[in-house]
Amino acid sequence: MFSELASLMHRSRLVPRIIPLMGLIGAPLLIIAVFATLFGQHSSLTGLAALPVIPVAAWELSLGVWLTVKGFKPSPITAEIDAASAPRAYQDTAA
Repeated sequence: MFSELASLMHRSRLVPRIIPLMGLIGAPLLIIAVFATLFGQHSSLTGLAALPVIPVAAWELSLGVWLTVKGFKPSPITAEIDAASAPRAYQDTAA
């Protein structure tokens, strides 16, 4: 899930490029660490297992803060649409 959202955010350019790059780098590292723990390469309680969590945690925190404070950048697709020109979602046929 991390990599799909990061890929979508990276391609759409709705947030600064560095934010989804942290997710695109962190998600594979986290998957590798989970499989290494699963196959007994290292314990999940060691500092080595916590290392791949840092980029994912930074990505989630920065994405949440950015969207709360700044929001999305305007999209070229929706930039020309305003409330007056948008089609109505519900047409009243009784009137």
